[in-house]
Order: sequence, then C-alpha cells, then structure tokens
Amino acid sequence: MGEQKASKKLKKKSTLREYAEAAAIAVLLALFIRTFAVQAFKIPSGSMEPTLLVGDHILVNKFIYGVKIPFIRKTLIPIGRPDRDDVVVFIYPEDTSKDFIKRIIGLPGDRLEIIEGKILINGREYEDAFGFYGEPERRRGPGGKRNHFGPVVVPENHLFVMGDNRNHSYDSRFWGFVPMQSVKGKAFIIYWSWPHWKRFLHLID
Repeated sequence: MGEQKASKKLKKKSTLREYAEAAAIAVLLALFIRTFAVQAFKIPSGSMEPTLLVGDHILVNKFIYGVKIPFIRKTLIPIGRPDRDDVVVFIYPEDTSKDFIKRIIGLPGDRLEIIEGKILINGREYEDAFGFYGEPERRRGPGGKRNHFGPVVVPENHLFVMGDNRNHSYDSRFWGFVPMQSVKGKAFIIYWSWPHWKRFLHLID
C-alpha cells in the first residue's frame, strides 16, 4: 500500500515537472522569437494611413535585417539592409522608450529635397506611390516643413523616413534621421484589425 502511494506521488511530481518544463520551454521560445524573429505591434495613430489604420495589429520581421544583440542594438549577423519604400518599426530618436513606424524614403548618401510637396531624391522626382495628401495638419510645428524641406544629405548609417499620410505625420522632416541600429524590423502583415476586420492577413506594401 505504501509503495503504491509513493509511486503515485512520484508520478504526480513527474507529471508536474513535465508541465513545468514544457511551460518554461514555451516561454523561452516565445522570448527568442520576439527578440530575434517576429514581434507584434499595434498601430496607435493615423500617420501611415491609408497603408495602416488605427487599430491594425501588425507583425514585424526582425530577422530580415540581421540578428541584433538585445539592448545595445549591435548587429551580430548581418543579413540584409533596409531599402527604400520599406515600412519599418524603429526606436524614436527623441524618446527611446517609444517605437515609431514609417516608410523609408531616403537612404545613406541620398540628397533629399521637398519642393511644393514633391519629393526629390538626387535631383529626380521620387515616384510617390504610397503618399496620401489630405488637408494639412496645423498642430505640430511650421507647416512649411511638410511641403518645403531641405536640401539635406542623409548621413552614413542613417535613414530618412516619412509617414504615408504626408500632411499628418511627425517624421524625419521635423526630428531628423533614424540611425540604422535603431531599426527593429520590417512590417510585413496585418494579422488582425479592429474594427477593420476585412484587413485580416493583409500583406503590407
């Protein structure tokens, strides 16, 4: 009788241990994926409309630009580099506790200028396929910066970014360039959106 009780206790401990180990592995795997591969974000503002709407939940590929060491943001294994028109999540240069999402317009070495709302890169008009120009927003800073800017040259290892909702985006026109090391990853899919449920599993251009 005593042996049966002891056997049941051992079996119970063994089962609990298995569950604990499985839970620990699941947590470690989730942390690994979040740190190095894919991370979820929610869109809080309309600066990327109509590409991204308030309430969109997106996934960001953190692996596409290389494996980075957490906290110091140094690239350990380079894989690719951010490219023009990529929609990226990055650490906001003026407040590192915040993440921003914008579209890459200027790459290192580009000479960029905005004249009457038209974007010029290295003297040529940028094919602004994703830009949306609604009524100008008057809340933040001088509106002239939105339609007249530069010329500036994008520094080495930095990016110039803008929101697709050009007249309602607080971006590189106002606070400067984004260091490459601050880029967390490339947005690639809307996995959920409320109340815009038709955008479920919509790929991000």
